[in-house]
Amino acid sequence: MQINSHFWDQVKSSMKSRNLNNKLLDTWLDPIEYLNTTGSIERPKIQLGVPNAFHQYFVIENLQDKIYSEISNIYNSSFEVEFIVTGNKVPPPPESPQALEEAISNQAATHSMSSKNQFNQPQNKDRHIHSDPLNQELTFSTFVVGKNSEFAHAACFNVAKNPGGHDYNPLYIYGPVGMGKTHLLHAAGNYIRDQYPQVKITYISAERFMNECIASIRHHQMDKFRLKYRENSDILLVDDVQFIGKGEAVQEEFFHTINTFIDRKKQVILASDRMPKDIIDLEDRNRTRLERGLIADITMPDLETRIAILRYKAEKYNVRMSEDVVNHIARISKRSIRELEGNLKKVKMFSELQGLQIDYELVKRILSNHETQTMISVEEILRIVSDHFKVKIQDLKSTTRAKQIVVPRQIAMHLIKKFLDKSLVDIGKAFGGKDHTTVMNAIERVKHLQSTDQDMFKNIEELETRIHNITGV
Repeated sequence: MQINSHFWDQVKSSMKSRNLNNKLLDTWLDPIEYLNTTGSIERPKIQLGVPNAFHQYFVIENLQDKIYSEISNIYNSSFEVEFIVTGNKVPPPPESPQALEEAISNQAATHSMSSKNQFNQPQNKDRHIHSDPLNQELTFSTFVVGKNSEFAHAACFNVAKNPGGHDYNPLYIYGPVGMGKTHLLHAAGNYIRDQYPQVKITYISAERFMNECIASIRHHQMDKFRLKYRENSDILLVDDVQFIGKGEAVQEEFFHTINTFIDRKKQVILASDRMPKDIIDLEDRNRTRLERGLIADITMPDLETRIAILRYKAEKYNVRMSEDVVNHIARISKRSIRELEGNLKKVKMFSELQGLQIDYELVKRILSNHETQTMISVEEILRIVSDHFKVKIQDLKSTTRAKQIVVPRQIAMHLIKKFLDKSLVDIGKAFGGKDHTTVMNAIERVKHLQSTDQDMFKNIEELETRIHNITGV
C-alpha cells in the first residue's frame, strides 16, 4: 500500500468514524497534513505537518497513540510517525482537549434538553458594543491546557457553551496566584458574549464588589446597587472571591446576589486562591452556597506543560529560542505562569535593546539572579505554613503555647531544616530567638507525628509538595 496524502485522508476518516460524537477530534485532527514519507521500505517514516509547537505538543500527548493504532489497522507493516511544525495558520482551537471535557459536555447536553432558559434562543450574530471589561485576548484558544488545568478548562468551556443550563452553578475555580484563573473567567465571558450577544455580562473583582456595596450602604443606595447586579446582568463573573470574607454585610449581599442568579438560571463563575472552606471569616451558610455547584482547581503546571506554554508565548511574541533555552527558562520558572511569561519578556527586551541573539549563555546571564531567587526563603516557608493552617506569621514567631500555634510552628521548623538545611541556632533565631534545643525537639516531634498521625502526615506532605513546586527540590 502506498503511503501518501490519500492514505492519510483515509486514516483521518476512519478515526472520525470511530469517534462520531467527539467534536474535539475535528479541531485537532483536521489541521494535521501529510508531508512526506522517508526511511526505508521495510520501515517507512510518515511525516505529518502540524501548524505550531503547541499543536504538536497536544497531538503527541493526546492523539499520537490513536493515530498509531489507526495506521496499524490500515498499514499492516512496521512504520514510524514524525510530527513536524509547518507554521501554517489555522483557526485557533476553541475547546478543551480533555476526555473530562467530553464527559462534562455530554452531561450538559442531556440537561439542556430538559431545561429551557433565556440563553437557548435563536442567536442574533450582529455584534453589539459591550461595556463589560473583558480582555478579548484571553480566550479558550489562547489558554494552554496541561494536566494541572484540564478539568478547570473543560468545566469553564462547557458552562460557557450552555450558561445556566446545568447543575454547574456556581462554577468555582481555585488555585494559587498566577495560574490562569482570571484567564478562564475572561475566556468564559468572551465565549458567552460571542455566542449570546444579547446577554449582559458582569465581570468584577470581589474587592470592587465590596467597595461598591459599602459605598451604597453609606449613601443609602442599596436599591440601585441591587438593580445593577441582580436585575441588569445575566452572567456574573467574580475574581478573588477570598476577599468576600472580610465584611459581614457584604457577605450577606454577595450571597443574596448569587442566590438570585442561580434561582433565575443565570450563570455564576467564581475564582479564588483558596477553597470555600479555607476563606477566613466566611459564614458556614455562605460557604455551603459556594460549594453547591462545581469546584475545579488549577495547580502549578509541571515542566512539560511549562515548556508548552513557553513555546506558545514565544510564538505569540515572535521570539525565536532554541530547545535548550526553552527548557532552561521553563525549568527555573516554577512559581507561576506569570513568572514564566515575565522571564520570557525580560529575555526578549534585553536581546532587543542590546541587539543580541537569544542563546543559552545570554539567557543564563540575564536570568542568573532569578535562578538563585527560586530558592525558597525562611519567610516564604513561614507564609506557606501560616496560609495552610490559617494562623498569623507573627504567632508562629511568638512564645504562645496554644496547640493551634505550636504544631504549625514545629512543622515550619521541620520544613526549614529539610529544605534550607539551616543550623538549629539559625532556625531558632528565625522564630524570635528560640533555643536550639527547642528547635531540635520540635523537629523530632514532627517526625513522630508523621509516623503516628495520618492527618498530620497528609498536611506535611501537602506542604512539602507546595515547596517542591517552587524549588524543584
